[in-house]
Amino acid sequence: MATIIKRKKSYSVVYNYEDEQGESRQKWETWHTHKDALKRKAEIENQQFNGTFIPPKNQTVAEFLYDFVSLYGEKNWGVSTYDGNTGLIANYINPLIGDVQIQDITPHFADKFYKRLQKTPAVATKHRKAATQYIAQGATEKVIKLLRCAFRQAVKWELIGKNPFEFVDLPKRKYPKSEIWNAEMIKTALDNCEDTKLYIALNLAFACSLRMGEVLGLTWDNVHISDNDLANDDAHIYIDKELERTSKRAIEALDKKDIYFIFPSLLSNTSTRIVLKKPKTESSIRKVWLPKTVAYILRKHKEAQDELKDFLGDEYLDYNLVVAHINGRPCEGRIILKELHALREKTGLPEVVFHSLRHSSTTYKLKLNHGDLKATQGDTGHAEIDMITKVYAHILDEDRKINAQKFEAAFYSNPDLRNVKPPEEKQQVDLAVLIEQLKSSPELAQTLAAIIQNQK
Repeated sequence: MATIIKRKKSYSVVYNYEDEQGESRQKWETWHTHKDALKRKAEIENQQFNGTFIPPKNQTVAEFLYDFVSLYGEKNWGVSTYDGNTGLIANYINPLIGDVQIQDITPHFADKFYKRLQKTPAVATKHRKAATQYIAQGATEKVIKLLRCAFRQAVKWELIGKNPFEFVDLPKRKYPKSEIWNAEMIKTALDNCEDTKLYIALNLAFACSLRMGEVLGLTWDNVHISDNDLANDDAHIYIDKELERTSKRAIEALDKKDIYFIFPSLLSNTSTRIVLKKPKTESSIRKVWLPKTVAYILRKHKEAQDELKDFLGDEYLDYNLVVAHINGRPCEGRIILKELHALREKTGLPEVVFHSLRHSSTTYKLKLNHGDLKATQGDTGHAEIDMITKVYAHILDEDRKINAQKFEAAFYSNPDLRNVKPPEEKQQVDLAVLIEQLKSSPELAQTLAAIIQNQK
């Protein structure tokens, strides 16, 4: 049985239970309304009666999440997800609620935590400054979704009865219109680009809708630009890996899962490694056809790289990378971003991030193919087609306007139907009413008879 005790403005549900050692314990659970306390009291008594009651365990959120990462995360996450999620736990979960007992996490507590999280200062890392004063909306959503997943696992492990984060209301995600370069701006950038690595990266990002990691992880064995390929309009690249810097801890914890190659480190004391890894989603593994000009650009780049390789001999570290340093070593994103910043300064082009070139590519392709979502998704590698419709809805709306204009030109303008009016409805005559009116008005009957006589 459980008892409700009022304590100032809150209500405590008090009940006894036996712990894992068979010793009797007492538990107090605090609720802010009498209605919630009554609901919890009934729930406890019903579970105790049915034998489904789960005794509280003295485990904190931090302790539970450690087990969750070890037992669930290491089996289901890739290295980048592992680094991202453990970072969220270390920066935004454990500092706020790490000491709280998992049995004390209620739906009300979860809602309060989400509200508190939105006013939590953003954490700067060793290599990156915080971009905003408070944690960004996208990061708060990731925290809640991570906790939702973790506590769903806690229910499966029978640590708690239900998931308190299951019904936390997240605001509908808004996708602001990103600042992008249009085709003319990209042409200006290419005409003024003097750095080979950036020049190749710009072409691949725009023509093939590639992400930064996909550009830098592209290897020559996945570039098909032979004479036969060009003659058959089949020049293409195959995306099946990406380049990324990740922590040694993630690599070791996941036992190199989804990692194809680990590049040797230049420094012995670094805590990270550059790797070639499998893309995050299966849809990111894809074939992308090349415009012929881009294919010829890549052929010339390969010839120059081969000449450099012959010149440097053993000094060239051949990792078969398309975009690489002069000695063959992998080129990280920060190098490309530095060159991109210099190019923006030189040309006066609007300030954009490298990823915006992928948006430029998607926008340009949607305009060229008149909103062919499936074809565009094949190039971009988006896991869900909804991502394209949400982010690029304004492009699709433009095509819908064009559809209306084409409809007008094809159907309504020939012949000119603009002055056509809808047909008027024929009025039905009620004979019974008409006869009654004629009986009551002899003058009307005489007038009607005269009209009929004249028509004859």
